Amino acid sequence: MTDQAAQNGKAARRKVRTGVVTSAAGDKTIHVLVQNLVKHRVVGKYIRRKTKLAVHDPDNQAGVGDVVEVVSCRRLSKSKAFRLVRVVRTSALGQIDS
Repeated sequence: MTDQAAQNGKAARRKVRTGVVTSAAGDKTIHVLVQNLVKHRVVGKYIRRKTKLAVHDPDNQAGVGDVVEVVSCRRLSKSKAFRLVRVVRTSALGQIDS
């Protein structure tokens, strides 16, 4: 927490990102694909950038294809620095188990 945030009595807000789960093979770990738009500095055209994040999912509630919200947190392992906030929308693929 910064000094300014401590003076205001509020903790610094963490950025919430939305993405699609691409892999849920590990125990308590999912991989989420997050897209963001970046403006090209010369042309001015917006470019889609993709980032694949390793996310901590303690209850194993997200499945492949789900749309989820993640938030940054302290580093949990070598690759994990995000945790799952909630599942926004479940995938139809996860419902077909039979």
